[in-house]
Order: sequence, then structure tokens, then C-alpha cells
Amino acid sequence: MNLITITEPQSAIAEAYRTLRTNLHFAMLDAPLRTLLVVSSDSVGAAATVLANLAVTLAQVGKRVIAVDADLRAPALHTAFDVTNAAGLSDWLASGANDTSEPPLRPTTLPNLSVLTSGALPAIPADLVSSDRMAHAVARLGEMADLVLFNAPPLGRFSDAAVLASRVDGVLLVVEAGRTRRDSAQQARDILARAHARVVGVVMLGTK
Repeated sequence: MNLITITEPQSAIAEAYRTLRTNLHFAMLDAPLRTLLVVSSDSVGAAATVLANLAVTLAQVGKRVIAVDADLRAPALHTAFDVTNAAGLSDWLASGANDTSEPPLRPTTLPNLSVLTSGALPAIPADLVSSDRMAHAVARLGEMADLVLFNAPPLGRFSDAAVLASRVDGVLLVVEAGRTRRDSAQQARDILARAHARVVGVVMLGTK
């Protein structure tokens, strides 16, 4: 995964992520937005790319950001930010994720940006994501940063993301130019509507 906002900060793509950051700022004026799910309709890895680069741009302007890898099937954020995945979200949830326990956040090379990796992959990820402990974890993390970004598996493939969508303040839907089918994108919108999720925007990710 290329963190183009770091490797090529003057590129047009990096500027597009900064524009996305600005658009999120305007969305925050309409209603509180402390927890945000970034999810694709059907592509593995697309949401993680958007999330990681968006997190960088937010941290660069002084926002306290936590990037959470809630994709407990194909996690990617530990690789993107080059941090260990020895313990993460699943381990914290297994320990109870209560008010007295601290999430195992990993610092990154950027001030203001921390990562909560996936941790050990559970046998049935959907059960863990659907648990009351996960709902508590979302609320707890939301108190610890200006914005918490959650990565999740594709909406059209697994139920995990739909559950998360119902528990966060907003959802950013990622589609891929030339790859995401129209019916897949519509299915994702339908799933989010049934979850009563607040969709704050749609990101078109190029194939480059």
C-alpha cells in the first residue's frame, strides 16, 4: 500500500485526499462526526488505502486521529504504517474493552496519529464485531481522539461492516473506477440504508 500523502505530498492524488479532508470538515458542521467507517462495496484493500491516506492528512493539520483496523479477515493497516500486529482490537475486545483497560494503540511516525491494529484474527469475526464489547470500544475510542477511522471488510461480502456502520457517526463509501460494478455500489447503499447509517460521502478510487 502506497501512502502517497507521505511519499508524494505534492501529487494530484495527495491533493485529492486533502480535499476529502476539507469535505469531512464541512460534514462535521452539520452533525458530530467523531467516529467514521471507511468501507468499500466489494473490493478488498481499497478502503484501507483511502483510510490510511486520509488519516495522514488529518494528522498533518493537528487532528488527533486513531486508525482502527476492524477488518478481522484481511487486516492491512499494520502493514501500511509499519507497526507490529502482536496485539490489537481483537485482543482488547477479548479482555473486555472496559473503562479500566487501555486499547493497545501503536504510535506512528506522524505526531497525532495512532493505530489500533486488528490483533489475532478470530474464528468468527462477525460475532466479535457484533458484540456489546465492540459497541463500547467504539464509544471509548471516540472519546480519545478528534476522529477515529475504522477499516472494515467489504459491505457486499461480509456482515461485519453493516454492524459497524450502525454504530459510528458516519460512513465513507469507497468505490473503484473501472472495477466496482453499478449493482455492487447500489447493494452497498441499500445495506447502509438498512443499517440507518449516515453516509457522509463516496470516494472514487482510481486504478493507478
